[in-house]
Amino acid sequence: MVASEAAPYAKTGGLSDVVSSLPRALTALGHQVAVLLPRYRETERFAMRRIWDNLPLQLGPNRFNASVMQSETDETFLFLDIPELYNRSGLYGDAEGDFSDNAVRFAALARGALELARRVFLPDIFHCHDWQAGLVPVYQRQFAGDPTFLRIPTVSTIHNLGYQGLFPVAALAQIGVDPAFFSPQGLEFYGQVNYLKAGLVYSDWLTTVSRRYAEEIQTPEFGFGLDGLLRERRASLSGILNGADYTRWNPEIDPLIPAQYSAGDLSGKAECKAELLREFSLSGGAGAPLLGIVSRFTSQKGCDLIAAALPALFAEENFNLVALGSGEPEYESLFIDLAAKFPGRVGVHTGYDDGLAHRIEAGSDIFLMPSRYEPCGLNQIYSLRYGTVPVVRATGGLDDTIDSETGYKFTPYTVEAFTQAVRDALAGYRNRKVWQVMMKIGMARDFSWDSSAREYDRLYHRLLNPQAV
Repeated sequence: MVASEAAPYAKTGGLSDVVSSLPRALTALGHQVAVLLPRYRETERFAMRRIWDNLPLQLGPNRFNASVMQSETDETFLFLDIPELYNRSGLYGDAEGDFSDNAVRFAALARGALELARRVFLPDIFHCHDWQAGLVPVYQRQFAGDPTFLRIPTVSTIHNLGYQGLFPVAALAQIGVDPAFFSPQGLEFYGQVNYLKAGLVYSDWLTTVSRRYAEEIQTPEFGFGLDGLLRERRASLSGILNGADYTRWNPEIDPLIPAQYSAGDLSGKAECKAELLREFSLSGGAGAPLLGIVSRFTSQKGCDLIAAALPALFAEENFNLVALGSGEPEYESLFIDLAAKFPGRVGVHTGYDDGLAHRIEAGSDIFLMPSRYEPCGLNQIYSLRYGTVPVVRATGGLDDTIDSETGYKFTPYTVEAFTQAVRDALAGYRNRKVWQVMMKIGMARDFSWDSSAREYDRLYHRLLNPQAV
């Protein structure tokens, strides 16, 4: 596997949870998995050993002597060490925006994966995640004369089609990609180089992270300009729902929450709520419903709906809100302004804090996830296990995982529809007997990696033994 992040080493979103958990589930099925990640500055706090030095990477005029590190606690995870590319504050950018050399940084990751295959770990499958690994099949074809890579199928997984890795055409010379690949049938996209499109065109199979999202991305509304290509490749496109890692996200064993609890004994959830109210100095009391948000603060996540709906809801209804996340400055300011406007009722933490994410899942009564689109989503799945009833928009993986027995869904992307769904949830909360039934049904739902990993297992075997299909 080739990816740009994996928990706990580096994390900005759900991709990192998938790349952390899926290899373990595949290993349990008998696979041997290696995951190659960049060695960012923030990964240096983890114990690693150096397993290869002087790995030569030539990208056009750029030559790098990379090293490969391996986690001492989990040998699955390997790290491409190129300090001049990765030893920075931030994974993809800093306060001033994306790093100007991201084209080179993630081309080096793709080239590094091939060199790793040549010298350290020869795979049966290359499994590439998102645009940051999109050039793996391009370089694989460019070096098709190398017998190392003969008949190694490539799978590319789309975690979010909205992020494509777009760069000026001048990047081709910097990354050493043959200009013959730059065409409308290749990685050209409206005059730019598109790393995600490269993966979609040149990989043997494509997957995305829910069945509904696999259908949605073939439409103009959700296809971000690539819907035509995805319709052409629909015979080689699978929607495989992400799973939840219940070794980390389970209130019965979670060490990061104030009190553990289960569907059979919910008293610990009340303690978690009380502690969360104290942590954020919220004065609404345990009787008022507590709404939680753990999210990137972006328009994709429905922050514009939240901005428009919550002030009126606060005026009409009695509830509290806690929010954790970071993202677009206007939406970070939105939550900060809400906390100022409704003191004692809104608590906000900007940034990411894994422990706080667990405490919000455990302590909240209702979880808000009104996404404009959502490839899969994991927090609504975590919410179910923690007895926190989700309010979601019926899109992508949210539609696949939440039903009327476990949460509240709305379909039109409108303030009115979202507001009504929140009102319905608040009204449902007041009927405590019915509410607890909904909580317990959600807690019993199984979205573990077991089923999803078996789907990947079948896909890998199909690619390796096409005659057996």
